[in-house]
Amino acid sequence: MKNVHRGVRAAVLAVTMAASFATFGVVSSSAAGADTPVTVFYLDIGASSSIGVQPTAAYPKGQRTNEGYADDIVASEASKGVTMDLHEIGCSGETTNTMLYGGDHCYVSPDTQLSEAVTFLQSHQDANGLVTIDLGFNDLLPCLHQWSTNPDCLTRQLDTVRQQLTAIIGLLKDVAGPHVKFIGVGHYDPFIAASVSDPSRADFAKWSMHAVRHLDEVLRSVYESYEIPMANVAQAFEIDDTTTVDVAGIGSVPENVAQVCQLTWMCQPAPLGPNIHPNDSGYQAIAAAIEQQLTPW
Repeated sequence: MKNVHRGVRAAVLAVTMAASFATFGVVSSSAAGADTPVTVFYLDIGASSSIGVQPTAAYPKGQRTNEGYADDIVASEASKGVTMDLHEIGCSGETTNTMLYGGDHCYVSPDTQLSEAVTFLQSHQDANGLVTIDLGFNDLLPCLHQWSTNPDCLTRQLDTVRQQLTAIIGLLKDVAGPHVKFIGVGHYDPFIAASVSDPSRADFAKWSMHAVRHLDEVLRSVYESYEIPMANVAQAFEIDDTTTVDVAGIGSVPENVAQVCQLTWMCQPAPLGPNIHPNDSGYQAIAAAIEQQLTPW
């Protein structure tokens, strides 16, 4: 597998080095004093949640918004005197496989989100910056198809995530400058609320929580191998709290289900729901989890 990873890195680097480097105008303030305003870049990598996708009246299935967690982080850091130059390059539906090899609907071959990220980092070697990586959840969706459980699929996909995320992070770390901070983004489980609209899906909901927990374990293991902290999004959504609470319009449900109902569109009626994406409050919760791992500049 190491030879595969080296081959992937070489291929991506060949593509990106052949392209002309774009200048994004980020000002580095690495030598600034503690009370001096700091400007850094923020490279936001991932799938639909990384770009703030939510259902809207015009696009009930979801569209990109400016209310995602990256926007919340930029606003929060601004209140601390840190100006972030945000670059969101995520793509809805992105998996670790499409990140490495292409095939998504956002980038035309030979370009990929990964090659875009590599080019950006190569052109910002001396800048202070933050990179968040939000991948893995879409890799599990084939195992959660049609509200059914598929343990063999889960094992296979988790192995793929482990191998491919390792290759992705290895390449990004290779090209990043010395003043770049990486934070991995864990995942919540939207399907834990599947039984709210259909009680027959209770077993599926329980199994989905098992799947997401294992996904987060794999992600954390990979991130830790590169000394990258991971935002505990599952904890922010209180995934382990099964205390029964009353939710208006729904009834008595476990607290973890109530949190998904309050922080996503899963418990909303059609046409906006059920939808797995966070709402404004959900994105704020994810942003807070990420900022817990962000050390001062």
